[in-house]
Amino acid sequence: MALIHIKDVVKTYDMGAELVHALSGVTIDIQANEYVAIMGPSGSGKSTLMNVIGCLDTPTSGLYEFGGENVGDLDDNQLAEIRNRKIGFVFQTFNLLPRSTALHNVELPLIYAGVPSHERRERAEKALTDVGLGDRMLHKPNELSGGQRQRVAVARALVNNPSIILADEPTGNLDSRTGVEIMQLFSELHAQGNTLILVTHEEEIAEHAHRILRLFDGKVASDEVVANPLTYASQM
Repeated sequence: MALIHIKDVVKTYDMGAELVHALSGVTIDIQANEYVAIMGPSGSGKSTLMNVIGCLDTPTSGLYEFGGENVGDLDDNQLAEIRNRKIGFVFQTFNLLPRSTALHNVELPLIYAGVPSHERRERAEKALTDVGLGDRMLHKPNELSGGQRQRVAVARALVNNPSIILADEPTGNLDSRTGVEIMQLFSELHAQGNTLILVTHEEEIAEHAHRILRLFDGKVASDEVVANPLTYASQM
């Protein structure tokens, strides 16, 4: 059974004078431990598809099953629980609390999940160590480089041991060398058994994935396996 099963999903937005079709009958399956990039030009529907997969938005029609559960049957509280416990989000803009330390930023999902403070700290420290920031835990975002801030965001995404990591343009605010380092981190996470879904408009970033979905006008234009995914070594 696929971890993510999307069948004939349509998403429309009522813009007053017109009805915008952001997704027009999308059907895809994503298995556990896949590394998938979603690509497409502006307006292709890739951000809408990301929001649907991440349970930030619900389809107008069609079926979305996450881990065998019909997302359309869930209420707002159940959707919030899936987002917190089963999906790790990494955003282009990092979305860190500026006045909080890296450690506290990573602890946040655990606070929402009701995890006791001692266990929270232990898990957050491990997540930061795993992304190479064991010595920067008590630094605030303005004391960290862009790459380090994105690593904090990755640690926060990982801390709840999610079913999938959903990354939206994760290298968009980084210089090219730092972007390569973050993509190497994603490759390592995938090798450890994580399921990664990456939304990007950059071809060279998508080619780190093992499968590329291309959207156009709200439909899947192509779905291809990457024969030789890029690695850190091939970028140096």
